[in-house]
Amino acid sequence: MGRSFSSDASGSVQTALIKQLRERTGAPIKDVKALLMQCGWDSEAAFTELRRKGLAAANKKASRVAAEGLISVALNQKCAAIVEINSETDFVARNDLFQKLAISIAKSALAAEVFVGAPCQPDVINLQSLEALRVDLEHPKLQGEVSVHDAVAEVAAITGENVKLRRAFCMSTATGLVSSYLHTSPFPGLARIAGLLTLEVEGGCPEEQSLILKETGSNLAMHLVAARPLFLSKDHVTSEALNLERDILKSQALTTGKPQSVVDKMVEGRLRKYVEEIAFLEQKFVVDDSKTVKGILDAVSKNLQKTVTIGKFFRMEVGEGIEREHKDFAAEVAAQAS
Repeated sequence: MGRSFSSDASGSVQTALIKQLRERTGAPIKDVKALLMQCGWDSEAAFTELRRKGLAAANKKASRVAAEGLISVALNQKCAAIVEINSETDFVARNDLFQKLAISIAKSALAAEVFVGAPCQPDVINLQSLEALRVDLEHPKLQGEVSVHDAVAEVAAITGENVKLRRAFCMSTATGLVSSYLHTSPFPGLARIAGLLTLEVEGGCPEEQSLILKETGSNLAMHLVAARPLFLSKDHVTSEALNLERDILKSQALTTGKPQSVVDKMVEGRLRKYVEEIAFLEQKFVVDDSKTVKGILDAVSKNLQKTVTIGKFFRMEVGEGIEREHKDFAAEVAAQAS
């Protein structure tokens, strides 16, 4: 990289030098600017000072696995946004700056561009649209309004970890309300596991009936987190899922050595039980297994004298689907000793 030096650099040149050194080192902008000024806008001298202070990244953080982090939810009665922000360690996820970042992005996500999701599923938030929105973390280490993209980069630089905005979704209703449940929540709006669902009310939900609906929604969102349903009802279970499970159950049943007619009955009986376990409406309520989710909705519908249904539902857990890095501690020690 060519050496850049000018003690009386113009504003545009200064901005370019800050940007270049920021991208090169991953150090916080305020430290990059301060050391460039201290070094008379000599970028190589500033780079050396950043290294001395331990602010320049020793390697590419972006290549490191970020499977920890937090889920953040921002909602009102009619709409909710849910985002996942990842870090490399749980230690950073407990950092107040990281938590401020997650909460701020979730609030901004309510205004981001949305791609309409599949039936029963949440709508997908366009991450490029979300990253372009402005946020103010109102934190001593990061003040002022910046883009979501830059806020994530700054928090990564300050914490020294790979921080990523992984995914974002939203859920809305015109005739009911959105309910959520946050599990392992270190702070309001934050969690490691979250459940969202919409309760739709035939003809809309008057204010005087909203309390019953809110309580029902909260209970079912908690059930969603605990029971992990894959489909809304038995009618929504795909033929692919049924065929795959039927093949597995048949292989298991054949090992018993029983006649084919008995095996077939065993398979179909177990398949019905499988459907009851994965279909939301068929599941037994986790708080009271004498009731099903469908039974709870029927009871609320009778109470309100209006049909109440689940429109969409979604369960999100930090790091799900990310292949975590398994380190060989002995090999690391040997490598450092060599």
